[in-house]
Amino acid sequence: MADSRIYGHTLKTMGKALDISAKRHNLVAGNIANMDTIGYEPSDLDFNKTLKRAMGEKEPDYLAKTHEKHLSMNDDEPFSLEGKNSEEVDIYHLDSVNIDTEMMNLMENNIKYKTTTELLLRKMKILNYSIDEGGK
Repeated sequence: MADSRIYGHTLKTMGKALDISAKRHNLVAGNIANMDTIGYEPSDLDFNKTLKRAMGEKEPDYLAKTHEKHLSMNDDEPFSLEGKNSEEVDIYHLDSVNIDTEMMNLMENNIKYKTTTELLLRKMKILNYSIDEGGK
């Protein structure tokens, strides 16, 4: 990774934020794609909680472990999903996915992604300006 004296934790944080936004986009797009699937329960993730967890927040104390490698929260993919898998199929309940809510989630995620990308580009411009010695 890059020298932390130049970048700090900014690039790491922005990279994780972009990864989480991409993961959330896939979840919301999956919800929209399965809108007419009988018994489908939509999945989503909390951006802020997931980013804190991805940045190495301490593992919760309330997990009981019988072995140190069981129930590890430090997996390669630290994204937590909300939702549930339904074993019962209700053929009369086809509206488990609200298209308005999902489109709002998609727009919100798109704005976060674009903002993070813009911040990353501005960080690179500042660094480029510094390397160029202020345009001399």
